[in-house]
Amino acid sequence: MSLLVVGLSHRSAPVSVLERATLHADAQIKLLQDTVAAEPAAEAAVLATCNRIELYADVDKFHAGVAELSTLLAQHSGVGLDELTPYLYVHYEDRAVHHLFSVACGLDSMVVGEGQILGQMKDALAKAQALHTAGRLLNDLFQQALRVGKRAHSETGIDRAGQSLVTFGLEQLAAGGAVRDWARGKKALVIGAGSMSSLAAATLARAGVAEIVIANRTADRAERLAQILNQGDATDVPARAVPMDAVPAELTRADVAVSCTGATGLVLSAQTVADAVTRRTGVPLPRPGHGTDAGPAAGRSGRPVAGAGDDEGCPLDLTAARGTAGFSVLGEAAVAGMAASELEQHAAWVDNAPGPQTSPDGATRGQAGTALVLDPAVDADAIAALAAAAALVGRIPERRRPEPVAGIPRPTPVLSLLDLAMPRDIDAAAHRVTGVRLVDIESLADASADAPMAADVDQVRRIVADEVAAFGAALRAAHITPTVVALRTMAADVVAGEIARLEGRLPGLDDKHRGEITQTVKRVVDKLLHAPTVRVKQLAAEPGGAGYADALRTLFDLDQEAVAAVSRAEDSTDDKDRPA
Repeated sequence: MSLLVVGLSHRSAPVSVLERATLHADAQIKLLQDTVAAEPAAEAAVLATCNRIELYADVDKFHAGVAELSTLLAQHSGVGLDELTPYLYVHYEDRAVHHLFSVACGLDSMVVGEGQILGQMKDALAKAQALHTAGRLLNDLFQQALRVGKRAHSETGIDRAGQSLVTFGLEQLAAGGAVRDWARGKKALVIGAGSMSSLAAATLARAGVAEIVIANRTADRAERLAQILNQGDATDVPARAVPMDAVPAELTRADVAVSCTGATGLVLSAQTVADAVTRRTGVPLPRPGHGTDAGPAAGRSGRPVAGAGDDEGCPLDLTAARGTAGFSVLGEAAVAGMAASELEQHAAWVDNAPGPQTSPDGATRGQAGTALVLDPAVDADAIAALAAAAALVGRIPERRRPEPVAGIPRPTPVLSLLDLAMPRDIDAAAHRVTGVRLVDIESLADASADAPMAADVDQVRRIVADEVAAFGAALRAAHITPTVVALRTMAADVVAGEIARLEGRLPGLDDKHRGEITQTVKRVVDKLLHAPTVRVKQLAAEPGGAGYADALRTLFDLDQEAVAAVSRAEDSTDDKDRPA
């Protein structure tokens, strides 16, 4: 049998695919059961987190195993196999061990060095043990991975290279400032009461927020988390629990909200967020992503729009890039670095321009939302203006494709949102609501891609490489152990048989002499077998040493069933000694 892992993560798949492929608790159980029921697999474990889904199995056929595990992942994740396949990765044998150990150390995490993965890995092993889908290989593998992860965190400074996803998310909300300074005195709303939400609540409490409100579908869990926070010695931040239907009202009072639930749909819509900001500020906002009811002559901002040849009503000052009368730059140069609300207003002004017009020079202006059509023979002045604008900004303007400009001051958000759920809890359109800053898994992935790698990461990589080599050697050595045990058992049977024959030939042999003869024969057999068995274990532990077990069985004509019986006995002993 051989170790195989098939999976996808934030490194191989876009967030939109990971969001749809999320495995919930019931789906994980069914996936484990179906995997061990499939022909190629004898053991199975699932590691499912907010940014990865991995299926580990002990298989007897590589190609059949890859096909079966990929199909099962597609079936239980709800994403079609054809769509899922391009984002799947496969690791086999030592590469699979190396991958899991790297994951355990936080090297493969979205935030390098975060330690939450160890708890998630422990839960994955416990689930496989409870369902009896983890045998000797996966038990040894996951337990060793947990030890490797703990070693990496205790022997290196990998914690300095990264932090938990919660801390990293709060740092993004703080926009470069100290989280403690940013959080001090704020009112926080935490939606969910699972491990990630609990960590978020504890982190916010340590950061010095003024109040924490916990909302959860299961009231008992919310009450329990609030009680833990209130009884904690490290902080004196008051915490209270509320039902989920109180979230809209609590959002009106909150300065920051963190959400991480197991919901399959959105917990906070963009409209709910906009309504909360409106009730808090008293300033009405347009519906996110929609126009207002100001009438057919109004754009998405609700203000009247002017014709394409007239800048009246446009929210931007386009005079700096105007070449001739009747021509305005409607592109990147004009909107770069704008706030989202201003961009929406400008887009409304452009998209809702009236129908065709004829300028004094005879040029025809396009319909609302269409591009300007220029005739080289008639529109020489307009073309010259376009060329001048291109020279001014360094490129030809392209409407509605602004590039972010560093250093543009932004207004302080009224409400900061951190969405750590997968699939997402908060509508992505909420980031367009004026006064809202939203950080989610996708933006965290983009931000962490530029994080510098610490020197400690290289040290952890060396630890992983050493541990993979040691685990492989131990695994290969363990593979030959049942054969060696069967050989020694056969030798002991031969000794016992010969001693019995001796007693038949020498019935008058006293106990003292019988014992001396028996010990002498045993010592001779042990000395003859010692060097070969020690050497064969050493050879079997080296790469490519799997064939030595077969050679030993052939040389000594060992019964395969006797070897299998030893393996079953060892597995049974391991199960009894294994922690529940």
